[in-house]
Amino acid sequence: MPVTAKLSKKFYETLGEDVTNELVEWFNSVDTTYRTGLRELNETNFTRFDARLGERLAAVDARFTALDAKLEQRLAELRGDLRAEVAQLETRLTDRLDQVKSDLLKWMLTFWVSTLIGLGALFFRG
Repeated sequence: MPVTAKLSKKFYETLGEDVTNELVEWFNSVDTTYRTGLRELNETNFTRFDARLGERLAAVDARFTALDAKLEQRLAELRGDLRAEVAQLETRLTDRLDQVKSDLLKWMLTFWVSTLIGLGALFFRG
């Protein structure tokens, strides 16, 4: 997209129509050359940037993959530890419930025996 330079009327009068038009065309060709060069430079820089970004994203992805593997390993260890703790607590709870059950049976037997003794004493007394 060439830029049309507007020059003063005095400039046209001094140099003439042909020279001034030639100067404007030269300015436009220089502008086009610089624009083309700038576009190529931008495309080259973008290509390099895109390649570097791809490399860095691959590195980040590799780091996340490594962290994910470590996290999975640690979670597996924690699950194993948790299962062991739960099993230990279950064993302790079962033992304690068995103890409470046997204590309860002892107290029930004592209650019923003392009640039967009391009822027998009332029955045979009377």
